[in-house]
Amino acid sequence: MTLLQVMPEDDPGRVLLRTRDHDRIAEALRACSVAFSRWPLRGTITPDTTPEDVLSLYRAEIDDLCAREGLNLVDVAQLHPQASPEWEERAAKARSTFLEEHRHAEDEVRFFAHGTGCFYLHLDDRVHAVVCEAGDLLSVPAGTRHWFDMGPRPEFAAIRFFEKEDGWVGDFTGDPIARRFPRLDALLMPEGAT
Repeated sequence: MTLLQVMPEDDPGRVLLRTRDHDRIAEALRACSVAFSRWPLRGTITPDTTPEDVLSLYRAEIDDLCAREGLNLVDVAQLHPQASPEWEERAAKARSTFLEEHRHAEDEVRFFAHGTGCFYLHLDDRVHAVVCEAGDLLSVPAGTRHWFDMGPRPEFAAIRFFEKEDGWVGDFTGDPIARRFPRLDALLMPEGAT
């Protein structure tokens, strides 16, 4: 289930807000100029589902969003667990790349058609950890410092929207802040569990 956890940038162990309520999540993020909404799920995504299949499932929503927001390019990023050393290595490399704080020159717009991932948004003096699950659409403004955790065993299919081909390229800040905050798997533990 979708989750928002807000923490001070200098005290990751202190939780200022933790909610799974979609309306509260949208309201809290809107106050920070981040858009959060939900699309109805259309079909089941499996390891055999191609990127073209994912795009066709959501064609009406994609076309509408692109027209409204001036987005020109759309693709699908997906990882599904496999029992092979090659997959483990690929997943670990993908995870570590985005676990460092960075920003983009354009808005980062993602729709989760399947699975889970967590965007950590470094906004002013707080970090907003947004655990996105299937059905979630998140739009993070250009220049927002953030990082992304796909978990120790990544499983997701996300539709990515861009204005330009290099829109996904990150400008890494060099700030080690991400290393101090709980990872996706820790965020998903029940409250009080260790």
